[in-house]
Amino acid sequence: MSPLKMNVKLAKKEKQGSVPTSSISKTKRKHKPSRQREKPYSCGVCASSFSRKSHLLEHMKTHTGDKPHSCEVCGSSFSQKSYLLQHVRTHTGEKPYSCEVCNLSFTYKSNMTKHKRTHTGEKPFCCELCDSSFSQKSHLLQHIRTHTGEKPHSCEVCGTTFTSKSNMSKHMRIHTGDKPYSCEICDTSFTLKSNMLSHMRTHTGETPYSCKVCGLSFTWRSSLLEHRRTQHGEKRFSCETCGSTFSQKSYLLQHERAHNGQKPFSCGVCSSAFSQKSYLSQHMRTHTREKPHSCEFCNASFTNRTTMLRHRRTHTGEKPFSCDVCGASFTRKPGMLQHRRIHTGEKPYSCEICDSSFTWKSNMLAHMRTHAREKPYSCEVCCSSFIQKSTMLAHMRTHAGEKPYSCEICQSCFSHKSHLLQHRRTHMGEKPYSCKVCGCAFTDKSNICEHIQLEALN
Repeated sequence: MSPLKMNVKLAKKEKQGSVPTSSISKTKRKHKPSRQREKPYSCGVCASSFSRKSHLLEHMKTHTGDKPHSCEVCGSSFSQKSYLLQHVRTHTGEKPYSCEVCNLSFTYKSNMTKHKRTHTGEKPFCCELCDSSFSQKSHLLQHIRTHTGEKPHSCEVCGTTFTSKSNMSKHMRIHTGDKPYSCEICDTSFTLKSNMLSHMRTHTGETPYSCKVCGLSFTWRSSLLEHRRTQHGEKRFSCETCGSTFSQKSYLLQHERAHNGQKPFSCGVCSSAFSQKSYLSQHMRTHTREKPHSCEFCNASFTNRTTMLRHRRTHTGEKPFSCDVCGASFTRKPGMLQHRRIHTGEKPYSCEICDSSFTWKSNMLAHMRTHAREKPYSCEVCCSSFIQKSTMLAHMRTHAGEKPYSCEICQSCFSHKSHLLQHRRTHMGEKPYSCKVCGCAFTDKSNICEHIQLEALN
């Protein structure tokens, strides 16, 4: 006899007074665990199984699309009554589930369960490939796509694909121009909430990122990371081939591809291949013309984050790269490295014709034109041509009458910076150019050149 029929029979006998209540309760206690283990009702569509027929019938509605339960307020319909009851709370504002730790309340029990993990640190969802663990199943599913390369969410405008729906929704704002996050102080609006929160620190002066070594604090995490690398030499991972060191293992792996020539990331549009995934992502924007990185100060947009961070320093005045000799600071690392050559005397750029060497590449290229007699920069007014663009711009001021360089002592104005420097020497009495023959000294180079020519004639 089945447990269900046995219960019915015992219930009838209890009414007649022939069976004690304890017998039924014992039968129920024996029967309940077996019912929890048994799932005799199976779905013919997806093979899900259930312990009760009513649960199977409710489940079948997800396949048939049947939604018999309707909301009286907004007309939304649901396949199960429990879903309707949960939905009604969005209208009533009811939040029956409370956190025992911080007393926050929630509309749904599942949200309260997820929230509790922020207190317990519990991460029950584990990745079978790399052992990473997550507090929510949705986060695990998104993470797995980093292994499989799956990007199921596509942009309808440009076709760019994403691993998560939320990232695709954020991307869509580039096309729609939607900026839902506004600063309460200056009303500047932003595409991303993270950008708005970063911007708020410019008003509050908050510097939440601190260096554990020297105690300096920074407004942005990126600035702290740059500080660690440049000031404390935080590089733990070494390349076995050339000995280069890196602050992160991922950077080392990317660097090693430069030795083995591996380029695993290919463009599906033009078949270009890249050693790093980030390079491919940046390259794809040349096809889509996407500029996802925005400046929170002026809303200028950029194709890559590095360029945006450099641009942002023009607003903040931040100079994270310092010279270890004289302490001069710079907004960009290349500027600091070039500056160091002043102290070291290094001149890495040499002329192939006369072996002259130069501190900067631009000076070497300008010098090469003196051999080729190339003058690519022409004046639009008088058609005079020049080797360097800066010389041409300075020449243009003679036509415009512009004199942007002024002497702080006598207020005399000059069209060229070099003319101002020569003029200053008349106040200071400085004469840096001297004749090796007679020892006469001069304030500017042209005067000593004339003097040497006269000495040669005599």
